Amino acid sequence: MCHLAGRTRARESLADPLGYFRTNATGTFLLLDAMAAAGVRHIVFASTGSVYGAPDRQPMTEDLPPAPPHPYAAGKLAAELALASFPAIILRMLNIAGGTDPDPTRLLPRALTAAGCGAPLTVNGDGSAVRDYLHIADAADAFAAAVDHLPAVERAVTYNVGSGVGSSVKDVVAAVERVTGRPVPLEYRPAAPEPAVSISDPSRAIADLGWSPRRSELEEIVRDAWSTQVRTLR
Repeated sequence: MCHLAGRTRARESLADPLGYFRTNATGTFLLLDAMAAAGVRHIVFASTGSVYGAPDRQPMTEDLPPAPPHPYAAGKLAAELALASFPAIILRMLNIAGGTDPDPTRLLPRALTAAGCGAPLTVNGDGSAVRDYLHIADAADAFAAAVDHLPAVERAVTYNVGSGVGSSVKDVVAAVERVTGRPVPLEYRPAAPEPAVSISDPSRAIADLGWSPRRSELEEIVRDAWSTQVRTLR
């Protein structure tokens, strides 16, 4: 069983905390009840690296204490705690990108749209915020590897799933300009109260699951997303 259902917009969760808890935490509790009734024991759960908050230690490892900074992360952590005694694999991911992204609020789709139509890309702060971007295909491979490893699991084990590489907003914009051959006009706004740096350390997943991020170089992610967006527009 793989559980990837949930609401994922951290800023939106600040305005709708109960809605996020109902979906991400209570929804998981109900799924566990249904699994028990059906005799299903093992589960791979899609969680988030944002449960770590904004630790000084980067890249972030699984032994960092949780410090969820918003209801989205807190709801995911509540679901993780419910899974603690289950034979479960918890995958903590950060920023999934590439391919067709259905969420237009994310940075890469917005930057590609700005390149495509010339409208300014709004940036919170000076563009120096650093994030870990993982190609959607690498994320899918992580779930497949976790499913293969699941029969050997007796109690919940947690893995970070990320590229292990940080890219700033300015890095993403520069990659979009290189790939598209078009400028990305920027409009700066005040900085948001968010971590300056958030990078995942996937060493444990690489060692235990036999998985590695093979397609998560930033330019490849951007190239794949751009080619998908161009095909869609046609």
